[in-house]
Amino acid sequence: MDWLQLVALSVIQGLTEFLPISSSAHLILPSQVLGWPDQGLAFDVAVHIGTLAAVLLAFRREVVSILGGWFGQFAGAGTLSSRQTPESRLGWMVILATIPAVIVGGLFNGAIENSLRSSLVIALATLIFGVLLGWADWRGSRSRDLASLTFKAALIIGLFQALALIPGTSRSGITITAALLLGFDRQSSARFSFLLSIPLIIAAGSLKGLELMQTGSDAAVHDVLVGIGLSFVAALVCIKLFLAALDRIGMWPFVAYRLLLGVALLWLWAA
Repeated sequence: MDWLQLVALSVIQGLTEFLPISSSAHLILPSQVLGWPDQGLAFDVAVHIGTLAAVLLAFRREVVSILGGWFGQFAGAGTLSSRQTPESRLGWMVILATIPAVIVGGLFNGAIENSLRSSLVIALATLIFGVLLGWADWRGSRSRDLASLTFKAALIIGLFQALALIPGTSRSGITITAALLLGFDRQSSARFSFLLSIPLIIAAGSLKGLELMQTGSDAAVHDVLVGIGLSFVAALVCIKLFLAALDRIGMWPFVAYRLLLGVALLWLWAA
């Protein structure tokens, strides 16, 4: 990759992993306009490492608390339920909400890759799920926080998350949409969405890493390191600024942006 492609795709991946605007749409647009070649498997692994490191750093206190509570419930006297804490329950809810996407991805990932990775599908998903995000932000009561999260609500959010396998949907966008529709406030919706990203990024990065080990790569080491570094910085800044501004700006700037992006992708498809 040349430097422009390397820097642009690293920053795009870092930003769009957590903003509700679809990474698929943003990766297809510059490649089609500028004629960039595929970035390669090694780069995909690199940006997964960068974005994972960013979300772990941003949510280090929550992650340590959840892991401590989850593993701690298996020690000591009494039944498992009696040893549960709010942190361990949240850990179980993250696991529960992750299962639908893992199952759907495992069963249909090949079909999705072969049939749905088209400019038209990405454009339509960008538009449709962007409108749904705006409607959820407008209609949601925003009266619940993470303390009121139930297993039922976590499962519903997880089922919505499975829709993110459709290119153009946006994993963060669809999980935030689901949480808002269930009445959660914006901060809680975004925070649970970011926590859900951790196991999925680990899973996706691990699968790509195994594939990379099997196929090998001639990618330059400095390209991989730059990809990790830039995606890490972009993702970390994105998470911090997004959470800081979320209550003030809401979801409508992202909805408007998705509509413009979707129209641009439709124009490219039709051209």
